[in-house]
Amino acid sequence: MSRVFVALDRSLGRMVAIKVLSPEVAAELKTERFRLEIQLAAKLQHPHIVPLLFAGENRGLLYFTMPFIEGESLRAKIGREGPLAMSDALRTLRHVASALAYAHKQGVVHRDIKPDNVLLSGEFALVTDFGVAKALTASTTADGNQQLTGGGIAIGTPAYMAPEQALADPSIDHRADIYAFGVVAYEVLTGVPPFKAKTAQATLAAHVVEEPKPIIDKRPDIPANIATLVMRCLAKRPDERPQNASELLQVFDALPTSSQPTQPAFQPAPTKPSRRMRWMGGAVGLVALSVIGYFAATQNARGSGSSAADLSSIAVLPLENVGGDRNDEYISDGVTDELASALSELPGLEDA
Repeated sequence: MSRVFVALDRSLGRMVAIKVLSPEVAAELKTERFRLEIQLAAKLQHPHIVPLLFAGENRGLLYFTMPFIEGESLRAKIGREGPLAMSDALRTLRHVASALAYAHKQGVVHRDIKPDNVLLSGEFALVTDFGVAKALTASTTADGNQQLTGGGIAIGTPAYMAPEQALADPSIDHRADIYAFGVVAYEVLTGVPPFKAKTAQATLAAHVVEEPKPIIDKRPDIPANIATLVMRCLAKRPDERPQNASELLQVFDALPTSSQPTQPAFQPAPTKPSRRMRWMGGAVGLVALSVIGYFAATQNARGSGSSAADLSSIAVLPLENVGGDRNDEYISDGVTDELASALSELPGLEDA
C-alpha cells in the first residue's frame, strides 16, 4: 500500500522516514479527509508511539513523515531469534499495551497492530502507523466504515485481524486492537502466531471459527496471569476480551520487578506446573522412593546375614518421550536428570 524512504530533513539536520501511499490507493481517497485524520493521529504524544510529523501531497502522491527510529522491527527480531527471552517479551508487550491504552483514551484505534509496526530501539518498543488505517478507511470514496477500499485492498493484516474485522463488521472499535495485541503477544512468546494458513482467506477464516491452542502448552514458563491474559485477548467475541488496554497494563504491572537497575524491568512470575509436569514429577519421587526402599532392604538383609542381592550400582536410562511432542522433550530429559540426582544421594550407590 505504500513505500517508505529515509530522508534528511535539511532544516533541522535530522533523518526522517517518509511513507508514500501508492498511486492506486491515493486515487481512491478523499485527500482532505485523509489529511484531517492524519492530523488527529499526529496529536498523539507518548513515549511508546512513533509520532507523525507532517502529511502532504505532491504531484498527486499522498505522504506523511515520521522520525527515523534507530533499531529494528519486532518482526525482524522474531525472525532472527524466534520466541523472545521472557524478560524482553514482557517488557516489549508492556510498552505496546501502554501505547494502546494512551491512544484509545484519545479516541484513536490502530487497526493494524502487528510485529512489523512495532519498532525496537534499545530497550524501548515504539508502535508506528497509529491512525493510518483509520485515515485510509475514513477517507475512501465509498462508505468510510468499510474495511476494503474500492480496489479490494484490505485495511489490516489477515494474520492479526480480529474476527469482527475479518467479517468487515462496521462497528469495529478499540477491542480489535486488543485482539491483535493478543496475537502479537502469542507470537512474541512462542515464535509463531496462533493461526497460520496457506492463504489469506484461510487465515481470516481461522480467526473467525478456530480456537487457538493454549499458549501455556507451547511455552510452560509463561507467568500464569500473562498466559490467561493472552488467551482472553484472543476471545472471538469482543465483550469476552479485556474491555480496554488499561486492563492489560494492570496485569503487567502486577508482575514482580527486578531490584537491579541493569536487569530487564520485568521478571516472570512462578507458574503453576502443568498436569503432565506434576504427574511426571510424582513419578520421579515414586521411582526414587522405591529404589531407596529396596536399597535399604538389601542393606538390612546383609546386616542380618540373610541372602540378598548386593546392590551397589544402578543405571538410569533416558526416559522416552512417548507422546512425540517436541515441547515435552525437555520434560523427559529433566525427569531423567532428577531421577539420577535423587539416586546419587544414596550412600554406597554408584551410577553405572
